Amino acid sequence: MADNKSWARDQAGRIRDFYNVYTRGFSAEEFRRLFTRDTRDAYRYFSRGIDREELAQLPWWERPVVFLRGVFLAITMKMSPARRVLFAIALIAGFVGLISMLRGFHTAWIPIDPIVLRFPLPAPIWPGGTGWLLLSIVTLILLVLLEVFERLSLKNDLEIARDIQQAMLPRGLYSSGGLDAFGVTRPANTVGGDFYDILPLPDGRVVVALGDVAGKGSPAALLMALLLAMLRTLLDEGLDAAPLLSRLNVQIVRHAPSSRFITLLFVTVNPATGALVAVNAGHLPGLIRRRNGDIDRLSEGGIALGMFDNSTYTTQTTTLEPGDLLVLYSDGITEAENPSGVPFDEEGLLTLIRAHAANPDLADVGRKILKAVEHHAQDVRFADDLTVLMVRRPEEPAAGSKEGYSTSKQ
Repeated sequence: MADNKSWARDQAGRIRDFYNVYTRGFSAEEFRRLFTRDTRDAYRYFSRGIDREELAQLPWWERPVVFLRGVFLAITMKMSPARRVLFAIALIAGFVGLISMLRGFHTAWIPIDPIVLRFPLPAPIWPGGTGWLLLSIVTLILLVLLEVFERLSLKNDLEIARDIQQAMLPRGLYSSGGLDAFGVTRPANTVGGDFYDILPLPDGRVVVALGDVAGKGSPAALLMALLLAMLRTLLDEGLDAAPLLSRLNVQIVRHAPSSRFITLLFVTVNPATGALVAVNAGHLPGLIRRRNGDIDRLSEGGIALGMFDNSTYTTQTTTLEPGDLLVLYSDGITEAENPSGVPFDEEGLLTLIRAHAANPDLADVGRKILKAVEHHAQDVRFADDLTVLMVRRPEEPAAGSKEGYSTSKQ
């Protein structure tokens, strides 16, 4: 008997602990807002596409059907096709289940006056508990709608953030007499942490840089914007490559969370002479495909930015000859895996570079690289952003070419 009482006390304690954990943060005010503010905002969001004036011109018996159809389409058309079909199947299955539970009809007398008058109305006969089942279904649908509304609102904000982020990156093909450059990126999420930049300097050199913020999504995107702003500010001070990255590293350490770091490959190229200076801050080596087919790598520099405030960096110098192709890329390119878990790897990228090295259209080469990676991954969701930045010194610069960006779209 004592054992039974002890067991009962233990179970009661477990139930009490579970209740305390499950209801943590709950308040009556928050529960009230669920049915007032949240439900009202969701209703306004999903019904905003309905023409109220056109609805008012319809006969009164058609208005509810037209209104409900408009709200239903507004909700379901925001879903992916597969989820939309699954949602419809669930609703149809629920309706069929309720109809199959119907046991017939009986006459319900509705009182009109409390003493004499009553009005007969046919009413369905349901098994016991049907009302609770309906309440459960309606409540679950309401929760789904509120979750969809919040996600759509967040998605809208993220799409605006993506537009701002894309506006910060160079657009189209950059040409500077004896130098062409083009970059393209594909975030794993709506916004990403990969970035690249192409900036002309007052002395005629061109800066090309590609970096990768640890992580992805909104936190990485915010840090990416911070780094781009600081990089462009420091470039205005006329610093050389190694001191510039040391200064940039100090700023990242001061202003970024300690759990975040950034890899960066920073390169300056003189379009007239091809003189190239590179600093690799923990990034994947840049690849130079020489005109004769050889591959050189830009790997010297130092550790990633944001790890230690006293980090120093060294430079690597070489020459980008006419006909050479420089390719900078993020690890999302080489680490993209197919359904069998096989990564695209550097060799896959080198195969593409060799195959398209003679293609004069850098924008076309960049798109083909991303398409090849997507084809390799098939239906596997990308775990990281994909970014590639290419620089070439044409063997014969286009006559009459001007410095700046062309209208080529990414």
